[in-house]
Amino acid sequence: MAITLWVIFTVSFFLMRAVPGGPLDRERSLAPEIEKNLRERYHLDEPIWRQYVRELGNVVRLDLGYSFRLADFRVGEIIAQGFPVSASLGIVAMLFALSLGLTAGIVSAVRRQTIVDVALMLLATVGIALPNFVIAGVMIILFVFIWPLFPAAGWGTLGQLVLPGFCLGAPYAAYIARLMRTGMLEVLSQDYIRTAYAKGLPTRTVVLRHALKTAVLPVVSFLGPATAGILTGSLVIEQIFAIPGLGAHFIQAATGRDYTLAMGLVLIYTTLLYTMNTLVDISYAYLDPRVKLE
Repeated sequence: MAITLWVIFTVSFFLMRAVPGGPLDRERSLAPEIEKNLRERYHLDEPIWRQYVRELGNVVRLDLGYSFRLADFRVGEIIAQGFPVSASLGIVAMLFALSLGLTAGIVSAVRRQTIVDVALMLLATVGIALPNFVIAGVMIILFVFIWPLFPAAGWGTLGQLVLPGFCLGAPYAAYIARLMRTGMLEVLSQDYIRTAYAKGLPTRTVVLRHALKTAVLPVVSFLGPATAGILTGSLVIEQIFAIPGLGAHFIQAATGRDYTLAMGLVLIYTTLLYTMNTLVDISYAYLDPRVKLE
């Protein structure tokens, strides 16, 4: 993980400084004396290698510094304010993705080659093809203007979480549905499942008690990439629904060349994704008896 974070830090550091423009650029140019003082304040007058060593040392000490644009705030304070909002949105989106995807996949596998199976898989294909910002536009038209059931934007109530959470989780629900269907069909063809049916067990018991634990393994493997997609996709969804999470700060940091804030957010996202992938790997030892946790 340390090597991964170092590589991400190095690539991000030099990419941000290779882009034309800088954090001190404004619509109205600064006086030379003021710009000189600001460059000294943020060490932008130093050679690039010295800036790199300085920033790397600060990150190792868990000091992300002050934001260039929000000068009164440290990067850690901005992350502490926005992370709970983005985490809440991500949890709701993942709940939508898992509940809808697992249910659709199981029903489709049990009702294989029926109209229900065809309809659910067609809907899943459409969900995979449409990006979340297109789904967001359709949902706003339907459930804000035609049927005013939910607010169009904002943050603070449970109702304001429903639309952005669904729009963020819908494409991943489609992926999970297809993975769950494939895994369930493979497990339902196993001998021990036939034995369970031969004993007279009802379909619900066979599916939920005997087949689900093994069939869900492909979905568990997908949770790592799904978390990555939900975290990065939330940048767009938060802008559409005016949610004050990390996504808005990330976009503002990129467009405003806020080096310290952008770097802090990149490292936070990398840490979260790495941790999620590690938890997925560990969960295999509890879901699949063939995997040993050493």
